[in-house]
Amino acid sequence: MIEQLISYLNASPTAFHAVAQSEGMLEGFTRLEESQPWNLVPGGRYVVTRNQSSLIAFVMPGEKALGFQVVASHTDSPMFKLKEMAELTSQDYVRLNTEGYGGMIISTWLDRPLSIAGRVFARQGNTLATRLVDLADHTVLIPNVAIHMNRELNDGFKYKPNVDLPPLYGLGNSAGTFRNLVADCAGVREEDMLGWDLYLYNRMPGQIWGADNAFFSAPRIDNLECAFCSVQALKGAKLSRHVQMIALFDNEEVGSTTRQGAASTFLSDVMERIALESGMQRLDYLRALHNSMMLSADNAHAVHPNHPEFSDPVNRVYMNKGIVIKANANQKYTSDSVSAGLFRSMLKESDVPYQSYYNRSDMRGGSTLGNISGTQVSLCTVDIGCAQLSMHSCYETAGTQDAEYMTRGMQAFLESDVIACADGTFTLG
Repeated sequence: MIEQLISYLNASPTAFHAVAQSEGMLEGFTRLEESQPWNLVPGGRYVVTRNQSSLIAFVMPGEKALGFQVVASHTDSPMFKLKEMAELTSQDYVRLNTEGYGGMIISTWLDRPLSIAGRVFARQGNTLATRLVDLADHTVLIPNVAIHMNRELNDGFKYKPNVDLPPLYGLGNSAGTFRNLVADCAGVREEDMLGWDLYLYNRMPGQIWGADNAFFSAPRIDNLECAFCSVQALKGAKLSRHVQMIALFDNEEVGSTTRQGAASTFLSDVMERIALESGMQRLDYLRALHNSMMLSADNAHAVHPNHPEFSDPVNRVYMNKGIVIKANANQKYTSDSVSAGLFRSMLKESDVPYQSYYNRSDMRGGSTLGNISGTQVSLCTVDIGCAQLSMHSCYETAGTQDAEYMTRGMQAFLESDVIACADGTFTLG
C-alpha cells in the first residue's frame, strides 16, 4: 500500500490534482453534479465535487438508511501561490510573484527544485472552463543567500516574503514568457486565459528509507495520507445499513471558510440531498443524524527523536504504532469519551492498533476540520490521524505501516452501524 500512497502523493501537487486522482481511484462510482437531479438507487456508488478541489463520495445501503458514517479529511497543504501578474523582472533576472498559503516551514522550500501546478480558467469556443496544469519539468527555485553574505543565517533568520522568497524563473531574456508557458501547458491560447490558481510545489518524489524501511518521506503527507486512506477504505468497505461517505475538503490550512471548505454547506447539502432524493422525509433525516458519526482525519505529531520534550509526558504517539486518537480540553479536537470510545470499540473488534495524543499542557496545538464541519451538520465526531514528523515542511516524514492501519480502521468504521438508543447510549452493529 505504501507504494500506492507515494504514487498518489507524487501525482497530487495541488488540491485540484488530489481530487482528480481520488476520483480516478473511485472506479464504478457514478459522477453527480450539484446543479442536476440525482437518481440514487440502493447499493449505488456516487461521487460529487465542488470547485474541483473538494470531493464527497458515498455508497448507498441496500435498504432505507439508518444514518451516515462519514470520514472527513482535507486536500490542501501549505505552499506558495502565484499572483495574477506573476513576473518580477530586475537585475537581469525574472522571478515570480508569490504569497504564502497556510503555515509552512519556510526554510524547507529554499534551494530545492520546485515546479508550478494548479488550474487555468479559459475561454474554449462557446464555453468557459477550467483545465488542470502541471509545468512539471519547468523548474523554478528559491535561492538562499550564501553564508558568506549573511553570517547570521544559522542564528534564527527571519524571512521577508516579498524580498527573500520569490522563486527564480529565468534570466532577463525570459521576460514575458511565463503566461505563454502556462497557456501552452493548458492547451489554450494566451489571450483566452481568464484566470488561474497556480502554486509552487516540491518536485522531489516520495521515497521509502530507514532501517527495515520504517519511514517514508514525501511532500503533502499532511493531509493527503488520510485522504488516500479514506478513498481506499470506501472502495473496500462492505455495505452496511448506513450511507457510507468520505469528504475531502479544501482550505483547511487557511480556516475552511470557503464554499468548498469544512465550514461550507457542502457536506450538509449532500447529506440532505441523499436523504430527500432517496425518499426520506425531513423528520427521518433529522433522526438519522443522531444515528451518525464522523471521523475527522488529519495527521498528528509523532514524538520528535531530537526533541521529545515537546510532547506530553504520557500521551505520546509514534510512527508505525497505529491510528492516533486526538483530544484537547479546549475542543481544538472534537474527541470526547463517547466518540473516542465508540471508535476504540470498532478498532478493537478489527484488531487495529491505536494510540492517544494530547498536546503538552503548556503548548497550544493546531486544530482541524471536525469542529468546523460540526457547525454545519452536527455529528458525533472523533479526531484521528497518522503520526508523522516535520508537519508543514516542504518534505514530511511518516511511518510505512500506518497507512494500512488507517485504511483498515476507516473501513471498520464505515462498516459499523452506530445506533443511538438514547443520549449517551449506543449499540454497534
